[in-house]
Amino acid sequence: MDIQTLKNFIRLADTLHFTRASEQVFMAQPALSRQIKQLEQSIGAELFKRNKRNVSLTKAGLYFKQAAQQTIEQLNYAINRTKQIHNGEAGEIKIGYTHSVVQTILPGIIKEIHTRFPAVKTILREMNNTDQYNDLAEQKLDIGFVTNPIVPENLKSSIFFEDVFVVVLPENHYLLQPGAWNFAALANETFILPHHIDGSDYVHTVESICFDAGFLPNVVHHTASVNSAFKLVEAGLGVTIEPKRSLSGQNLAIKYVELDKIPQKALSAILWNENTEIELNPVLQLVKKAINL
Repeated sequence: MDIQTLKNFIRLADTLHFTRASEQVFMAQPALSRQIKQLEQSIGAELFKRNKRNVSLTKAGLYFKQAAQQTIEQLNYAINRTKQIHNGEAGEIKIGYTHSVVQTILPGIIKEIHTRFPAVKTILREMNNTDQYNDLAEQKLDIGFVTNPIVPENLKSSIFFEDVFVVVLPENHYLLQPGAWNFAALANETFILPHHIDGSDYVHTVESICFDAGFLPNVVHHTASVNSAFKLVEAGLGVTIEPKRSLSGQNLAIKYVELDKIPQKALSAILWNENTEIELNPVLQLVKKAINL
């Protein structure tokens, strides 16, 4: 029994006429008769009642027609789904990202993917750079969005946005008073930063900013969550340094001062495994186009 036999059976079940059915399936009528007889023998059930004038379905034939149609529909679905997955039009895409990306471009990218490829499921994971490096290397992620990366050799990257760093302070901080701003005065402040384990690239950058001003940050509170850091700043427990875009959508009692005169910038980059063939995946191509690469 094969798929073509099932299709021929369904055609005969629809027409209930051997000659007409054989013409429609481009098969000689005697050959179709033999094929249907062999089908009945392989199943062990009579599917059609035949006489010189009429052909009709038996009860078993009625059931088998429905089952055969469902089988062909499921097979067609599986074939089309397989083709979509091969072409990158279905399946799933796994994206890692840092906080500033979800505050800005990522929602628009996900919306565009859903519009263009509704069969594609997006799996989003907010992660620090180091964890993204590891998961990209093991191909547990398809692409990653990171800030100021130190890119391992087995990954490829492209910078798509340059942002300024800002110092985030409680809204009533004395350095926010007119004429009071002095970055070097932050040497006397407590800082809220990730631990080196959770964000070594970012922490090294912040330390270099402070070192250029003559001090190293006195880190009292460690958190890998930007939202948690902002809440701690709001509570007056310290200050932090973040890319300006990280503050998008915030409604907290905090203020920021741009560090637009320093050489360090917050560089947003997209990363992918060197074995990932982005050019052959339309979803990944869409992501690259969305960030103007």
